[in-house]
Amino acid sequence: MPRQTGTAPAQQTAPGQQATPARPTAGPDRTPYPAAVTHVERLPVRPGVTAPWPDWVPADLRDVLTTRGVQQPWRHQAYAADLAYSGRHVIVATGTGSGKSLAYLLPALAKLLADPRATVLYLAPTKALAADQLRAVAELGLDGVRPACYDGDTPQPERAWIRQHARFVLTNPDMLHRGILPRHGAWSNFLRRLTYVIVDECHSYRGVFGSHVAHVLRRLRRQTERYQRVRPTTEPGTPVFILASATSGEPARAGSQLTGLPVEPVTEDSAPRGAVTFALWEPPLLPGARADTDDLTPVRRSALRESADLLADAVAAGVRTLAFVRSRRGAEVVASSARRALDEVAPGLGNRVAAYRAGFLAEERRALERALTTGDLLGLASTNALELGVDLVGLDAVLICGYPGTRASLWQQAGRAGRAGREALAVLIARDDPLDTYLVHHPEAVFGRPVEATVLDPTNPYVLGPQLCCAAAEGALTSADIELFGGASVKQTLDDLVAAGLLRRRPTGWYWTAAGRPEVDLRGEGGTPVDVVETSTGRLLGTVDPGSSHFLIHPGAVYLHQGVSYVVDDLDLDGACALVHAEEPDWSTHAREVTSLSVAAVREYRDAGPVGLFVGDVDVTSQVVSYQRRRIGSGEVLDTRPLDLPARQLRTVAVWFTVSPAALAAAGIEPADVPGALHAAEHAAIGLLPLIATCDRWDIGGLSTAAHADTEAPTVFVYDGHPGGAGFAERAYQAARTWLGATRDLIAACGCETGCPSCVQSPKCGNGNNPLGKADAVRVLDVVLASLPESAD
Repeated sequence: MPRQTGTAPAQQTAPGQQATPARPTAGPDRTPYPAAVTHVERLPVRPGVTAPWPDWVPADLRDVLTTRGVQQPWRHQAYAADLAYSGRHVIVATGTGSGKSLAYLLPALAKLLADPRATVLYLAPTKALAADQLRAVAELGLDGVRPACYDGDTPQPERAWIRQHARFVLTNPDMLHRGILPRHGAWSNFLRRLTYVIVDECHSYRGVFGSHVAHVLRRLRRQTERYQRVRPTTEPGTPVFILASATSGEPARAGSQLTGLPVEPVTEDSAPRGAVTFALWEPPLLPGARADTDDLTPVRRSALRESADLLADAVAAGVRTLAFVRSRRGAEVVASSARRALDEVAPGLGNRVAAYRAGFLAEERRALERALTTGDLLGLASTNALELGVDLVGLDAVLICGYPGTRASLWQQAGRAGRAGREALAVLIARDDPLDTYLVHHPEAVFGRPVEATVLDPTNPYVLGPQLCCAAAEGALTSADIELFGGASVKQTLDDLVAAGLLRRRPTGWYWTAAGRPEVDLRGEGGTPVDVVETSTGRLLGTVDPGSSHFLIHPGAVYLHQGVSYVVDDLDLDGACALVHAEEPDWSTHAREVTSLSVAAVREYRDAGPVGLFVGDVDVTSQVVSYQRRRIGSGEVLDTRPLDLPARQLRTVAVWFTVSPAALAAAGIEPADVPGALHAAEHAAIGLLPLIATCDRWDIGGLSTAAHADTEAPTVFVYDGHPGGAGFAERAYQAARTWLGATRDLIAACGCETGCPSCVQSPKCGNGNNPLGKADAVRVLDVVLASLPESAD
C-alpha cells in the first residue's frame, strides 16, 4: 500500500550539532571505553504539503486509497502523476518513504481501470521489491487489474496464464532480458497494449549493470513499437516510462541515459518527515597486539562486533532494528553474535534476531520479511538486499555497519527507519578503513552535500556488443535501430560483430548467426550461480554468485548460513556446485589473491614533469592461490594452505600515475622503500575513491610497482572491477587533485605510527599488507600533488 511518509533526503539536512560525549552500553564481552560517537546530526520534523486529486483519477481508485488513509496525494506525487498521465516520461527522485509508489501507481492504475485492454510493466532490481509491490497492488482489490509477478520463482504452470491474462506484470531486468524479450512473440498481446513501464529504484542501475539495463530497456522499446505499430490506433508507439529513484544527482540525465528518452525530473520532496537522529560512531581502540604481529599498538574494535553489540542492546530494549552489513558473511556474523549475547541475558531472546542476505532460498527470504513486519523478529542483520523499497513498517532504528559506498545508499539505508512519520535513529558505524575513518571525522562530507549522480555508460563496448547480439537474435537489426542503441558507436560495433562472425550483414539488416541465444550476464557475475549443497543430505542451502565463489566457497572455506557453520569439501566450478558439511571450527578462512596488470591502451594523459597521470584500458589477471586459517577471537594465523583455482582475466579501465625515481629520491624516499610507499598510497587511494565516485572499494582494485614493464617507472594503478569499466576510473582521472589530496590528508592525520586499517592497510590485499610505508606514502602524494596542475580536477 502506498504510504504517505517521508525521511531524510540528503539535500535537506539541518546544520549539525556536535554530540555530547556518550559512553555506549556495555555488552556481555565489552568493557567500558571512551566515547565512540564522533558527531550527531539532528534532522527536524518536516510537515507535508498535499495537492488535490487529479481530475483524471477514477472515483473507485480514489475511494480505495482514501479508505487506506491517503486523503490527498503529496504535491510531488500529484505533479509526477500528472506528467506521466499526459504522456511525458518522468523520474521521481525524492527521499526514502516519500511515497514514490503512489506517484507511479496513480497513472498506471487509472489507465488500467479506464482501458480494459491496457497493460503495465513494473521493473524492480530485486525479487523482494517486486513481491512487495505485488502485495501492495493486490491489497487494493481493484477489479480487472490482475497483477502478477513473473520472475525466476514463478512456477511454470502460472507463466502461460500471466502472459495471456495479467495486465500489471511485475518482474526484474534479468527476467525481461532472459525470459520475456527472447520470447516476445508469446508476449505480443501484452506488448501491443503496453501503456506504462515503471522502473523502480532506478538509481541502483549504475556501472556495468546499469549500462546493460539501459540496452534491455531499448530492446523493450524496440519490440513494443514493433507490435504497437500494427494496431489500429492513433496513440504513440512508445509506452510512457515512469522512473522512481532515491534522491540522486542529475536525475534527468540519469533517467535519459537509462531509457534513451527525454525525462522530466521531479525532485521537490513534499512528504512529511519525522525527526531523525543520525550518529557517526567510531569503534574504540583497544590495547593489545595485532593478530599477525608482535606490535603492541592498540587495535580498533571491529565494526562487526560493535554492530552486533548495538543490535543486541537495541533488541533487548524492544527497539525494532535493522543492521545493514557489507557482506553476506558479515551479516551472518552480526546476527550470530547478537543472538549469543541476547541468550546470555535472557535465554530464547536470541531467536528474535536473524540474518537476511542474497543466496537464501526464496521461501526463506519471504518468511524473514513477514517476521520482521509482524514483530516476530525484532532485529535483522541484512546485506543491502533490503536497502531497496521493501516496505518494512515499524522499524525504529537502523545500524549501518560500514559506509555503503555512496551517499545515496547511506540515505536509502538510513531511511528504512522511521517510516510512517515516526522518529528514527540511524547510526553509521565506521569500519577500520580509510574512507570510514575519514567520514566519521569529517561529517561535512556526509551531511549537507548532494548525493552522487548515477554513472552508467551504454556505449561501453563490453556491454554494447553483447546487447546488439541479443537484439539481433530477437529480430534483425535495421538501420533505423542504430540511433535507438546509441548512434555512431553502434555502426562501428556492428562492423566488429560482423567481422567476428557473430552477425551477418544482409541488405535488410544485421542477423544473428547462431542457433542459440547469446549468453549475456547483466550483473557481471560471470555465469550460473553456484549451488551450496550439504553433502550428507543433498539439501540445497543457498547459492553464491560465480564471481565470489573463489573467495567464499573454495575447498576448506568456512561457509555460514543462518548462524550454522559449514566447511567446504569440494568446489566444482564446471558443475556450479559446492559440497559442504556442518562443522563448528574455531577458525575462519580468508582467501589470498595475486594480480598482474598490463596496459592495453592510453586514452588520455597529463604530463606534469616528474609525474604522469593517465587513464586507459588495461588487462588484469587475478588468481586466488591460497587461504589463511585464523583463530576466531584472537585473529591468530594458524596456517596458510594452497589452492588450485583457475586464473581469471579482466579487460577494464584504469587510472594511474607515475613518478620519476629522481623525484622520489629528492623527496627522501630510499629506493628500497619505494615499493612500500607506493603500496600504501595505492591502498589509501582505493579506500578514498568512493568519496568522489559512485562506487565502493569492492568495485575497484589496484596494483603498485616500483618499476612497471609498460610505464618503465614507479606506478600506482586503480582499476574498475567490471569488464569494460564502469566509469569510476574516468571520474578519478577527472577529479585527481580532490581524490589524491583527500588520500594524502587522511594518511597524514591518522594517529598510528606505521600504518593501520584506518589509513593504509587493506582488507583485501593479496600480499598480506606487506610492504607498507605510511610516512613515505605521504611523501609520494606530496610530490604528485605539487606537480599536478590545478586543472587536474
